[in-house]
Amino acid sequence: MRARFSTDEIAAAALRLVDESGVAALSMRSLAAALGTGPMTLYNYVDGKEGLEELVVSAVVAGMRLPDLTDDWQHDAHAIATAMWQAIRAHPAAIPLVLTRRMVSATGFAAADALIAALDRAGLDDAHRLAAFHALLGFVTGAAQADLAGPLVAARIGSVADGQYPNVTALSKVAAKTSVEVDFDRGLRMLLDGIAARARRPQQHRRRR
Repeated sequence: MRARFSTDEIAAAALRLVDESGVAALSMRSLAAALGTGPMTLYNYVDGKEGLEELVVSAVVAGMRLPDLTDDWQHDAHAIATAMWQAIRAHPAAIPLVLTRRMVSATGFAAADALIAALDRAGLDDAHRLAAFHALLGFVTGAAQADLAGPLVAARIGSVADGQYPNVTALSKVAAKTSVEVDFDRGLRMLLDGIAARARRPQQHRRRR
């Protein structure tokens, strides 16, 4: 007999609930009500609230669309990291879970594997490839987290820092006029340029750092 729900259906319903009402609204009871079943039914699929939150992260990652690969590792790394960022920021209410919960989706591993493969083609040794991978993931998740704040925070920072901290004030004005898309793309390209520069260094110098 076919199971009443698939794990993917439960994950999608949990993400819809978070999108509509926020993380605080997610519970076994509220999700069961949304699915038209009883809370005990859900325990056949997940252990509890933490399991639901991991399914939400899986559903976010499932929305990721990996790009076709090229022969340019830097282009591919940029495209993969951008796809990750777009998938995360498409569900702003779920971002706290993406930042704090395990990723248990095969789709998510596919994205990570593709990013690592791109970095492997950069000619980095293992240690530097790991550092580059962590740097890119940190940039993607950090940028998504910053999206939660938005330009209003930049304006508030500028008003508080005005006069006493002129450099913060000046940069906050730039932030208020810069779109998150442009800012993300510019920062990602700067990071990848740095990784590329590291990859071009002679091997003997890289070993020292």
